[in-house]
Order: sequence, then C-alpha cells, then structure tokens
Amino acid sequence: MYNPMKKIVFLSIFSLVLFHSGAQTFPQRENTHRLMSYNIHHGEGMDGKIDIERIGKLIIDINPEVVGLQEVDSVVVRSGNIDILQLLSEQTGMYATFGYSILHDGGKYGNGILTREKPLAVKKIALPGAKEARTALIVELDKYIVVNTHLSLTNEERLESVKIITDAVEIYDKPVFLMGDLNATPDSEPITFLQDKWQILSNPKQPTSPSVNPRSTIDYILGYTAKGETYAKYRAHVIDEQVASDHRPLFVDIRLKTPASEVMRTIPYLQNPGTDEMTVMWLTNVPARSWVEYGTDPNNLKRARTFIEGVMVANNKINRVRLTDLQPGTRYYYRVVSQEVTRYSSYYKEFGDTVRSDIKSFTTWSDDMKDFRVIVYNDIHSNMEMFNKLHSLVEDKPYDLVIFNGDCFDDVEVESDIVDRLLTYTPRIKSDEIPSIFIRGNHETRGEYSLHLWDYLGRMGGRSYSAFSLGDTRFVLLDCGEDKPDDHWVYYDMNDYTQHRIDQAEFLKEELQSTAFKDARKRVLVHHIPIFGVKPDSFSPCSDLWIPVLEDAPFNISLNAHTHRYRVIEKGETGNNFPVIIGGGNREPDGTVMVLEKREDKLTVEVINAAGEKLLEKEL
Repeated sequence: MYNPMKKIVFLSIFSLVLFHSGAQTFPQRENTHRLMSYNIHHGEGMDGKIDIERIGKLIIDINPEVVGLQEVDSVVVRSGNIDILQLLSEQTGMYATFGYSILHDGGKYGNGILTREKPLAVKKIALPGAKEARTALIVELDKYIVVNTHLSLTNEERLESVKIITDAVEIYDKPVFLMGDLNATPDSEPITFLQDKWQILSNPKQPTSPSVNPRSTIDYILGYTAKGETYAKYRAHVIDEQVASDHRPLFVDIRLKTPASEVMRTIPYLQNPGTDEMTVMWLTNVPARSWVEYGTDPNNLKRARTFIEGVMVANNKINRVRLTDLQPGTRYYYRVVSQEVTRYSSYYKEFGDTVRSDIKSFTTWSDDMKDFRVIVYNDIHSNMEMFNKLHSLVEDKPYDLVIFNGDCFDDVEVESDIVDRLLTYTPRIKSDEIPSIFIRGNHETRGEYSLHLWDYLGRMGGRSYSAFSLGDTRFVLLDCGEDKPDDHWVYYDMNDYTQHRIDQAEFLKEELQSTAFKDARKRVLVHHIPIFGVKPDSFSPCSDLWIPVLEDAPFNISLNAHTHRYRVIEKGETGNNFPVIIGGGNREPDGTVMVLEKREDKLTVEVINAAGEKLLEKEL
C-alpha cells in the first residue's frame, strides 16, 4: 500500500484538489458517501495515448472518497514502465492500494483502490480465470468495506467468482461495497445471483461500455444486504467520458444507516420551563425525524411532535419539542426519540434505526412554590475546567434551575463552538432533568456562527429578554448586547443594539406595572453587563436607558457579570435601589458561582470562588 502523505509534491497538489473539489462539478448531498468505479484500460485512451493525468483530473472532478480501478499497470512496458496507481495517488492526494492479478510485460497488472482515508486492512482473494488469473482486492475502512474486481470473460467463471466474493464478505460486520468491471450484463446469471444478497446501487440502465456509443452495462457498484444493511441511494451516474479509456467511469452517492449508538449527539436539555410547559431539545449526529414521549406515568407515555403549518419538522439535526398544557407542580416522565432519515425526497423516504433515550423526569413549576435553589454562572469563556470545578462545589444539594448569565458561549465562529459547550454543560448540570436558561453576553454576539446560537438554545417568550415567575419570585432577564457603541469600527455598521435596549426599556416599564411583578414576594434582575457602579469615563451601553426605569424598582437583587471581577454594590451605594452582585471571571482565583436559595420567605445569595471559599452569604 502506497502512502502519498510522505511525498512532498502531495502538499501542493492536495491544495489544488481541495480548491477544485470546492467547485462542486458534481454536487454531493451532505452526509453521503461517494464511491467510484473505473476500468482505465491501463491508462490508454481511445486516442491511443497513455495519459494518466487526465484520469487523475477526472477523479478530482468527481471527488469520490473511494475509487475502484481495474486494468491497472504497475511498471509495465506497454504503459511506459510507470506505476499508474502511484501517480494517481500523488495527483489526487489519496491512499493507494494495489492488488495484482498477473505478471505482465515486465511488471504487474491488476486492480487498484484509491481512498481518502488510510485503510485499516487489505486482503486479496483469488478468483477463477483459466485464460487470465483474476482476483478481488478487499480494503477495510472505518465505516465500510470495499471489494474491487475485474471478472473473467466466461460466464461460468464469473458465476463462481461472485459466489466466492459473497462468501468472503460474510465475516464483516460493516457495510460492504462491490465495484468493478464484472463483464456481465444486468440480465445475466451472475448479476441475478448477486441480487439475492446485494443491492445494485449504480444504474444498470446506463451502459458503460464501450466508452464511445456505449451499448452494454458491465460495470457496477453494489451494496451487500444479507445482514440487514440498507443503502439510501441519492445519485447514480455514468460519466460521459469517451476518450480517457474504453469504459466510462461511474459513481454513486449513498447514505449509510448510522449505528443506533451514534444517532444521538447530546443528551436532552430542558429549556423554557414554566408551570404548564417545558421545551425539550437535543441534537442528533444525522438528519432525523424526532419526537418526545411523555406523561405522568412512565408506563403510559404519549407522543408530542413539532409541526409548522401542518408539516412535521424532520430531516434536521437540531430537535426542539415544546410540551404544553402541562399541570403545575407535577412530575412528568419523558424520553426523546429520533429515527434517522436516510432518504428524504418528494415522494419517497427511507429511515434508519429508531433510537430512544432513557426515561427521565422533570417537575413543572407551581405558583405555590416557596422553596427553590438556582445556580448562576457567568463568563466561562470556554474554560470548561473552571466550569466543572465550580459546579463540583454546588452540585451536592438539589437545584431547580441553572442560569448562564452571558459569555458562556463566546465568540461563536463555527457550530462546534456551540456544540462543544453543550456537550460539557448539559451532562454536568443534569440538563435532562433540570432546566437551564441562557442569557446572551457581549461575546455571544460575535463570530460567524453567532446568529445561529438561538437555533440551539431556548428563548423564553421567543426573544433574548424575558420575565418569568418561579413560585412567588419574579425573575427579569435582560440582554445588554455589545459593550461598545454601535458605530464602533469593529461592527462594520452592522449593529443596532441601541434600539434593542430601547425596546427593553419599554419592556421593563410594562413588566414593572404587571400583575405578576407586583404580586411577587421576591424579585430578581439578571443581565450580563452592569449598569451601576460604572466608572464615569467608561462606556456603559445600558445605563442611560435602563437606570431611569429601574431607579425605584423594588428588586431584591441584581446579578451581573462581564467585568471578571467579583464585586458587591450595596443598596444605595451608586444610586441603585437594590444590591448588585457582579460575578468573577474564568481564571483562578477569579471564577465564581452564585447560588440563589429561597426557603419560605427567606431569600439568600451565596458567592463561591474556584478555591471553594464562600465570598458572600447574604439574606435579601
């Protein structure tokens, strides 16, 4: 097996490959595998020229992850004593595996396979061939097996060959693909035999030979189905290439059924909690149709799905199901269910395994709740080690809600910036049983992927600011936006957080006059950027708009962040009508976690740093 990664020339060529593949000469669906087969006639085209480079260019255009090549010369006189597969490997940047069938003209002749990934194992088996020895080359990759062959010209030997190949692949627990020049037409005995345990993935109605005015289909790609494997075929195409060989190349795009253990990407995480509703979210690794099974009896669960204007939300990886009309103060059992969608077309759909999570439970809130415990984090800034350390200090006692008060999903450039955080936060806070709320900080507004953040998280009331009641306590959550003026050069005239803050000032006025706010026994304000205690010469984006509204507001406490410095501003210290607690940063020893705990009429706040020191314990 030749490893092209050791060749210096590969680096420059591979960059061209990447550039060329980006042109999408033959567009490919997400999450599909492209397999190609080509009898290259030892590199000799219909013009009589040995031209390996044009074959390589064709492979680059098609951009497969596996290519099965037949009639491959290795240092044979007739093709100029060149190693064809090695040259193609260098040109395409793929790993090369060669399996010769015969010694010929000073060199070797047989089958070759090019793969994007390094093969895990390689095997060659002998096949019948009285006049010319035949072989099948078997390459094992991470997710599947590829068998490449060129069968005999006699029907009896072809039939015996496909039986040998079928028996040989029974040992594998991965999908198996058979590709090559089978020298057999679709109605022949060997192909009929294969269809008992193999699915033809290429299009047998498209002839492959000869390359000029083709009349016969003798080149195929098939998938082994005897062990229940399924292959959703998205495309099967024979390329109209008439010069490079005496056969035409073909490729297929297929989607494999994902193993059940790999369908789910995250555990469920509860969002938008309330007295009569709960939103359940989770991510899958593959497109799926998903639903939630729930009820007060774990042995009698009903199904809830998400529909938009009559159509079920499906073939997606971000799953969001809102449970409504729940009973207050009631324990509900639930599990999430996802079934992979392997094919989603207008009139035909195919599905993989249906995967169910473990049964979990949550309890809806009640207006009569007097006791709760809320954990508040801020400014984690990707320091997951700090988060885990802080959570270990507060997770020993039961808690009812976790609030992430900004800059916990910071600088979102790519999807993994969101998902990697979720994969840490959700299992640690037991998000499948304890709801969480995410407030946007100024760093969550930054990055190419930041506009997608709310696709992955719940927004109470459908916006980035909201208010809710947890028992007899009212929480008001605000979104400060960025920490610089909208006309700052770094925003490229693409921000208008001023209007966003004006909208929230109006929201605050309405909230302060609402029955829910007035009837609350305790009131908590939460936002990322502080508005009190700001240095006179510092830009404070929200202070001028919000302080006039809040100056007489009867909040018991305001929880803030952003400065990375723990601070307590007592009531009246800087014109504030309520105490303000500002959380620390994301490094030792500045990191902090806040705990709001209410028992009957007593509301307290604790602030603990990463060293486990209790910085504050205050009754509100």
